[in-house]
Amino acid sequence: MIDLPVVSQEEKKKNKKPDWLRVKLPVGKEYANVRKIVDENKLHTICESGNCPNMGECWGAGTATFMILGNVCTRSCSFCAVATGRPPEYDEQEPQRVAEAIKKMGVKHAVLTSVNRDELKDRGAEIWYQTVVKTKELSPETTIETLIPDVKGKWDALYRMIEAGQEVVSHNIETVPSLYRRVRPQAKYQRSLDQIKLTKEYGKRTKTGIMVGLGETQDEMFATMDDLVAHGCDILTVGQYLQPTKRHHDVIEYVHPEVFDMYREEGLKRGLKYVESGPLVRSSYHAERHVNVPI
Repeated sequence: MIDLPVVSQEEKKKNKKPDWLRVKLPVGKEYANVRKIVDENKLHTICESGNCPNMGECWGAGTATFMILGNVCTRSCSFCAVATGRPPEYDEQEPQRVAEAIKKMGVKHAVLTSVNRDELKDRGAEIWYQTVVKTKELSPETTIETLIPDVKGKWDALYRMIEAGQEVVSHNIETVPSLYRRVRPQAKYQRSLDQIKLTKEYGKRTKTGIMVGLGETQDEMFATMDDLVAHGCDILTVGQYLQPTKRHHDVIEYVHPEVFDMYREEGLKRGLKYVESGPLVRSSYHAERHVNVPI
């Protein structure tokens, strides 16, 4: 346990973030090049849709996390900036366009994610499969992480999503179980753990992410880490929750960087193989480091 001063409620009401959450505006030649490729191929990125604070850093390095199956989600999680509603028909040509964009960018490690498509019988699994396969065909040296959604227990869809040859399979647990009703009302904590467990049993390198500052306690974080280890999770990312709009879940606490350091140490001590923990850490932050984690 570590006890440090936190940002006051008054400061939070002023929307004043602590100094450790300051980020640079996205600029530079590589940033402009990535934006051009994304726009020309009519692609979505979670970098933009999720208001990621690291977009400038990652795009400036020539990398991006592509979001397939559209940019409208069937879930209504209270933390997420992605639009919620009835998604339009998906584009069957999207896997090819994503693969071509990744080749143009020349990335060594690509991250793919998607919105939830609960209305689809296969949860979008075939588009997932084809996107990974086509990317591997055009860029055989590129390693891939897939950050997949909750398939609501439709395990045949899960297996189709993860059998395409990607090196890392991630599924975010997002928060501690006591906050699920408020933060992930259409998800179930145990079901997400089961999805990670089945992915590990399939033989994949497994990864998940947690946001802090939503109202969780440190003891709840430790218990969640123990659950993840028990269900075969290899890699954990821990980052600060940032409220996208006033309609979203409040930031309860801006967690001090020293607490993030403590979470990294605790996670490794409890059996996780790799922990990326810091205020600005997001699921795909430094994802290229995770592909070589032993399984």
